[in-house]
Amino acid sequence: MSILRAESVTKLFGRKAAEAQRKLKAGADLQDVRSLGVTPAVVDATFEVEQGEIFVVMGLSGSGKSTLIRMLNGLLEATSGTVEIDGQDIAKLSPKALRTLRQDKISMVFQHFALFPHRSVLANAAYGLEVRGVAKEEREGKAREFLGLVGLAGWEDKLPGQLSGGMQQRVGLARALAAGTDIILMDEAFSALDPLIRREVQDLLLDLQGRFGKTIVFITHDLNEAMRIGDRIAVMREGRIVQIGTAEEILTDPANDYVAQFVADVDRTRVLTASSVMEQPLVTVPASTGPRTALRTMREHQTDAAFVVGRDRKLVGKVKAAVIADAVQENVQKLDGLIDPEDLEPVPPDTPVADLFQRCAESDLPVPVADEAGTLLGVIPRVTLLAALGAISTHVDDVVDTGGEDAAEPALALTKEGSVDD
Repeated sequence: MSILRAESVTKLFGRKAAEAQRKLKAGADLQDVRSLGVTPAVVDATFEVEQGEIFVVMGLSGSGKSTLIRMLNGLLEATSGTVEIDGQDIAKLSPKALRTLRQDKISMVFQHFALFPHRSVLANAAYGLEVRGVAKEEREGKAREFLGLVGLAGWEDKLPGQLSGGMQQRVGLARALAAGTDIILMDEAFSALDPLIRREVQDLLLDLQGRFGKTIVFITHDLNEAMRIGDRIAVMREGRIVQIGTAEEILTDPANDYVAQFVADVDRTRVLTASSVMEQPLVTVPASTGPRTALRTMREHQTDAAFVVGRDRKLVGKVKAAVIADAVQENVQKLDGLIDPEDLEPVPPDTPVADLFQRCAESDLPVPVADEAGTLLGVIPRVTLLAALGAISTHVDDVVDTGGEDAAEPALALTKEGSVDD
């Protein structure tokens, strides 16, 4: 369910904004608009933010992202289009109603902390509640609670100037959380921090989001930051949103050359997950089947090994054709004693690709991917893992050509042809 919705939002700066708006609607390009002395900061932005989502707006300096976030809480009035919070068009609210909406529904965390230098850390963290008229004892109790959660217990009586930049930003985050609003807007909130501190605060944000499930609109120019924390990302260029999607969608299917160039240097192994590179196993053996049927199935698919699944595709173990063939010769009637349950350890679907390489290198079978219930979702052969990173072709023949026979052989674990080499 969407809690925030922007529909065709445009913001033009300049005395001839109305004329420029008419030109845009008639199909004029941005250069024509600029020739009128008008700056098109945001042009026709449309998106929805779901309850509990971290929605990242990413773009280079001058792309319009900070202007956009200021229209989401009415700090800037849109030239055209609508912004709705919980179905309310904020442009139609009276000044008093808009102030109430901001106090009750929306908090904001700024790039340069925006703390009162003469107030204590505790008073800064409690400020949002103070504005709403919450009693001193209650607001300070809430502020202390959230200062503790962001790691600032014991610093309540200090002034902001006595804190490091990372600590000051934690105060801003505690203030936003203490206010109890459903939506938090964060405008380049971590960009003033050193890289190590920045990552710590990112981790803190993700931890707190896991606890409280706030709806967060996060502005950044840092692509790695966007892909690390965002549930979905909107990429902006020259005031327009050029693509909206998950980090994986943007990385693997960029909407245009601009986005492709933007993500070209991203560490794909930290963004792609097991679920994005896995494929369906073309053969699995039901645990209830007999050895003869299992052997026939494996020979039909020309595979020397396969995973065994129980009811509801629960992963049970693995079997090898050679072991089953010997059992058939000995007239064994059940598969139970032939299943090898060792060394399975399926990975969750959200496992980063970077964590899969060692598993793929050590296993004679593809790495199984399973959910929390143990249901087999897919498998990751070595060749598929490498192909997903653009390192090699998905065709085994290409692997042989580029790496030679020795390089190709270990990569053949349950490929699309179902082959496994011992």
